[in-house]
This record gives sequence, C-alpha cells and structure tokens, in this order.
Amino acid sequence: QVQFVESGGGLVQPGGSLRLSCAASGFTFSRISMAWFRQPPGKEQELVAVISPDGQNTNYAAAVKGRFTISRDNVQNTAYLQMSSLEPEDTAVYYCNAMPVRTWGQGTQVTVSS
Repeated sequence: QVQFVESGGGLVQPGGSLRLSCAASGFTFSRISMAWFRQPPGKEQELVAVISPDGQNTNYAAAVKGRFTISRDNVQNTAYLQMSSLEPEDTAVYYCNAMPVRTWGQGTQVTVSS
C-alpha cells in the first residue's frame, strides 16, 4: 500500500522556521519524484516543491522560492521540506506525495501567526 505520513507541522511566528518530514512506503522511493503540496484554509491546493528521484533537481512555487528547501533521503524513504522566513500566507495543511500524485496522507498543519 502506498502511504505518506507527514509530520513536523505546528504553530510558528512570522519569520520562523519549521522542518516537515514525509515518511513514504509502498513503492520504490528512490525511483520516484516527490512533491510537497499545501492547501491554505478556504483555498485551492497548490504545488509547493518537487524533487527528482536522485535529489539533484528541484522546482519550487514562486511564493516559496528562496525560503523553502525540498530534500530527500533515499535510504530512509523520507522527503523533507525545510521552511524558513515563514509568512502568514504559508499557513496551510501540507501534504507530501509522489509525482505524479498517488494516494494522499493526512497532511500536517502549519500555522504562521503572531
């Protein structure tokens, strides 16, 4: 069964940092691109970042470029999203997934607020 388990979210003040983790299973992780998505409250889901199977190529949404870093550990079958300089607009439920998308996990809530 393909599974994604996101963790690491929480409440952080503007300008702060968080590191999200995504434990993946049920497929050959090292052969598949991974991605992070987010869904702000009341808004559509958006793609945040993508990383190639070997971790060498990454792409980011314009809104997070320069602030977020996607990475992966193919030994641990885990993807990460390091978020810095967080803004209230980053508040959302964050999901990881394969690219193309497969099944969805529960996501992890990130709230950026004073």
